[in-house]
Amino acid sequence: MNSLVVPFLTCIIGLFFVSFLIFNIKRKEEDEKARQIGLLIRKGAAAFLKKEYTILSFFVLLIFLLLVLSPIGIKTGISFVLGAVFSALSGYLGMKVATIANSKTSSAAKKSIHSALVLSFSSGTVMSFSVVCLGLFGISILYLLFKDPTIIYGFGFGASLVALFSRVGGGIYTKAADVGADLVGKVEKGIPEDDPRNPAVIADNVGDNVGDVAGMGADLFESYVDSIITAMVLGSLAVKLAQEKIILPLIISSLGIIVSLLGYLVVRFLKKGSLHQVLNRGLWVASLLMVILSFFTLKIWFKSSLNVFLPLVLGLISGVLIGAITEYYTSSEKKPSQEVAKNSQTGAATNIISGLSLGMISTLLPVIIVSLVTIFAYEVAGFYGIAIAAVGMLSTLGISLATDVSGAISDNAAGIASMAGLGAETRERCEKLDAVGNTTAAIGKGFAIGSAALTALVLVMSYTQVAKINILNILDPRTTVGIFLGGVIVFVFCSLTLKAVGQASYSVVGEVRRQFQDEKVLQGEKEPEYEKCITLVTSSALKKMSMPSFIAVLTPVVIGFALGKQALGGLLIGSVVSGFLMAVMMANSGGAWDNAKKYIEQGNLGGKGSPTHKAAVIGDTVGDPFKDTAGPSLNILIKLMAIVSLIIAPLL
Repeated sequence: MNSLVVPFLTCIIGLFFVSFLIFNIKRKEEDEKARQIGLLIRKGAAAFLKKEYTILSFFVLLIFLLLVLSPIGIKTGISFVLGAVFSALSGYLGMKVATIANSKTSSAAKKSIHSALVLSFSSGTVMSFSVVCLGLFGISILYLLFKDPTIIYGFGFGASLVALFSRVGGGIYTKAADVGADLVGKVEKGIPEDDPRNPAVIADNVGDNVGDVAGMGADLFESYVDSIITAMVLGSLAVKLAQEKIILPLIISSLGIIVSLLGYLVVRFLKKGSLHQVLNRGLWVASLLMVILSFFTLKIWFKSSLNVFLPLVLGLISGVLIGAITEYYTSSEKKPSQEVAKNSQTGAATNIISGLSLGMISTLLPVIIVSLVTIFAYEVAGFYGIAIAAVGMLSTLGISLATDVSGAISDNAAGIASMAGLGAETRERCEKLDAVGNTTAAIGKGFAIGSAALTALVLVMSYTQVAKINILNILDPRTTVGIFLGGVIVFVFCSLTLKAVGQASYSVVGEVRRQFQDEKVLQGEKEPEYEKCITLVTSSALKKMSMPSFIAVLTPVVIGFALGKQALGGLLIGSVVSGFLMAVMMANSGGAWDNAKKYIEQGNLGGKGSPTHKAAVIGDTVGDPFKDTAGPSLNILIKLMAIVSLIIAPLL
């Protein structure tokens, strides 16, 4: 167990680093008006998260009791609760600091754009290091206590449950507010985005935090811990060097935390170049250092494990490649999203057709990459090699997630700068930061989807091992039925989440229209009732998030006990294939629609207020729940169903 000293020590260093960042962020000064607006956002986000976690706690308690009273046992139940608590804690910390940093970032932009970048990135790093340190710390504690990695699947189950509630609830919230604000403000009244006259504008900014910060953090916390746990379990099944292979994923993840910290320092102090270059430099340095340190660690410490070095590197490279592909299809500076913008010249219909087409074709390369990694990793080191590839892909999460979350903070900062009247230069700097943030957010979604697909694939393979299925026979009618059901559950899940956004945004539209009937609000002579929109969206999101979560947890249980373990294996295969493709398509279509709108707003094709712009706004409105609610939630759906299947496998 001496090897466990490394992950424990690394996590302690990482959490001290988080404390230092929080202390430093709180010390930053801010404009008084920006502070007041930031306080409204902070209160709204905290109120939503408190209510969401209150509801979630009942589900956690219920499932804990079911696990304890079943043959699965109390050890898995304890692991489950710890996974849920650590996931919720990392989401709370990240969102709390993000809502402190957003107004401070807008104020820092008055000084320089790089000051604002460093502040938003530091806040994003609080989220990312909370995720990786708490995740690795929790797994290490449980392995030290139970010495059986299969029990730690409960930790992944708890993380998955919190992730699904956070992604679905936060996603419904953020997009209902965003869609409601845009449809009335931009399309009907022709007022700018983040205009303080819009009653839904604060709710929209709250949504960025509960969806894109807490939600994204919980999503990747789940992927991160699931990949480590699965690699440990598959390592424990090895005939030779089992103990070495169990510990190895923990050591790799520890190295990832170290190189992510060094990557942060690169972004913090090497400021030459464009904003995008500064952020990319940190990720590239961290990735390169990860390859070098992993090679020497495997060679010196794990002398007989060099055959896992190639899968690790392949996983790391594949994550970077999928992020680059996502950037190509969604960036406003690239041809695909610009073509969507050009198609807006003939109306919203052609904009939407073009965006859907782009999303569908964008699935090809990520599927090829994940397929190649899977084949090569298996040829080198079997199922364990595929698991290590997933660990490698997520090893630099400490910096890649920071880059993503900083985008949501920059988005908030741009809105606050506009509402607080911090001046044209400050607003322009924040908008540049926001534009980079949109790209990093799209890359983050691509990375999350790619890692989810690879992690889910490994979980399915682990299920066949735990369930003692030597061959998953697709000619067995039960397996075929399972594959069909796995495919269709993805569509049912998407339908429920999209419908929830539609219904919630309908309520917001009605409330914003009602307040705009008062001419003083529309003229800026009277402050809107922001709290009414916040309360409305909170209530709608919390009501609608339970049904999709029930489906994700109960479907594997019902299929497993009703049709057997072969059918359940088919269900998992069908859900991974269908869910991966649908998630990529939705994320990239939504990202392209968003950036096509921004491309027009930069003064192209008629600019703001033109018929082309209005068509693009409608496309962006359709894309919002695609990229921020249904699409990202699928990442969690496919992993959660696999985790539940693994836990009940011994009972089938």
